[in-house]
Formats: sequence, structure tokens, C-alpha cells
Amino acid sequence: MTPAVAATLVREASALFAAAGIDAPERDAEVLLAHVLGIDRGALHARPDRPMEGDAVRRYRELVRRRAAREPIQHLTGQQEFWSLPFRVTPDVLIPRPETEGILEALLERALPVEPGRPRLLDLGTGSGCLAIAAARALPGARVTAVDDSEAALEVARSNAEALGVSDRVAFALGDLYAALPSGTSDGPFDAILSNPPYVAVADLDGLAPEVRDHEPRRALTPGADALAVHRRILQGAPRVLAAGGWLLVEIGAGQEAAVRALYATQEAIRLEEIRPDLAGLPRVVVARAA
Repeated sequence: MTPAVAATLVREASALFAAAGIDAPERDAEVLLAHVLGIDRGALHARPDRPMEGDAVRRYRELVRRRAAREPIQHLTGQQEFWSLPFRVTPDVLIPRPETEGILEALLERALPVEPGRPRLLDLGTGSGCLAIAAARALPGARVTAVDDSEAALEVARSNAEALGVSDRVAFALGDLYAALPSGTSDGPFDAILSNPPYVAVADLDGLAPEVRDHEPRRALTPGADALAVHRRILQGAPRVLAAGGWLLVEIGAGQEAAVRALYATQEAIRLEEIRPDLAGLPRVVVARAA
């Protein structure tokens, strides 16, 4: 039997992915084969006639089967890039999205205290830890408290903090939003709160891509019937833990701008400054400030 070569396997997988309705079939086919071989896609392109051994072929075809069934590619490779950093991901955490980087961009444009141990940041619903860890990397003096109500998610986040060299400046707390903070915590008041909360109404879950709807943690996707339920709680509690002039930076979903503006119009302790668009031009990041 003629040995399989890389280019042939990629073509086979690309055809299966295209038939399954996957957006970038060739890219995903290459990513999975590079993962199996332990190389990058550039090396794969450099040797498209690379012969494939039997065990590698079997492993690759199993991953292709799972991807064609619409399992997220990040779950198959165990990794997703965010802020140009490699993050470990599992089915216990939301897969980091490029849109969420807008929170960090907004944070780095703010006037933040620069002194030992500051700025002090709070990441609510940390998941993989992508926001907390990327912020700690971007702000070498920062100390970050990262909260999640899932111990499995916190295990992933802790492993990412260790791998990316910031475990000494990122503390993790298990619990429901502000309730996870110890009474009289020495970490506050905080100079900024960051959050990518669940913001998909439960009635809208069926319209999501299968990769999201069927494989990502539901608690990280939807708060229930009210898409802004968690956002409301974050806003309500923010004045108690933010320093004067501290920032609240929260991601929102498509079509939520009007409701969010109406919500902030009722607030006195927190002032809405802007809602920043993402790369697609959709309102994405709420930027608000404590009085």
C-alpha cells in the first residue's frame, strides 16, 4: 500500500469539513495535522509530500472525525491564542475570542496607577484566565484577582497563569462574582473590573453554531432569559469595590447597546463613557467609570 502523504490527508479532511459546513475547512485540516505532527503550519506547507506513519494517520483521522462532527478545534488541540499568548482550553471554559481583546485594549488606554502592586484589577468570570493573565503580562506591576464559580475552570486558569509566568501576581477565588472576595480583602479597592460575562439569552442558544451551543459550558454562555442579568449584578456591585475613578470594562453582545445605555442611565455611582466597537463594527466593550 502506498504510504499517505500530508497533502493528501489535508485534501481528504478539507472535503469532509466543507461538507460539514465548517467555515475554513483547509485551515482546520492543516491545524489538526500540524498538531498531530508537533509542528507549525509553515513547516507543513514546506513539505506537503511529507510521508505519514500509520499511528499518526490514525490519530489524525480520529481528530478529523470529531471536527467534522463540529467539535471545536480548540478542544481537539487543547489550545487557543489570545493577546498573542497560548492558552490551554478545555470544555470547562469558554474559548477565548478575538472580540474580548477589546477589553484589554480599552484597559491599556486608561490612566491607571503605576506603582508597586498597582493597578489592582478584578476579573469576574475568568474562565481560562485569558483576561486576567494577559492584563498581568501587559502591566508588569499589576496585581489581579480572578474569580469564577467553577473549580474546573479555575484549574485551567491556574495552569495558564503558571505556564505564562504570572502566577505570583494573579490570585484566584472560587465563588459567585463579588461573593468570592474575602470580607475586607486587601486586594481592593480595585482600579478596574474586567468581565466577559454570559450574555446570550437562553432563547437564543439554538441559533448559535454547533461548536458553541453543544460544546462550550452553558453557564459561560447564558444567564437565562435575561441576557443582561449577570451584567446588571456586576454593575450593581461595582461601586462597592472600585476605587474612586476606577474603571468598569464589560463585554456585551450584538443588539444589546440600547438596553445597556438605558441601564447605565439609571446609575449615579458609575458613569458610562463609551461603548467601543469590535473589528466588525459591532458595539462590544462597555467603558464606564466610578464617580
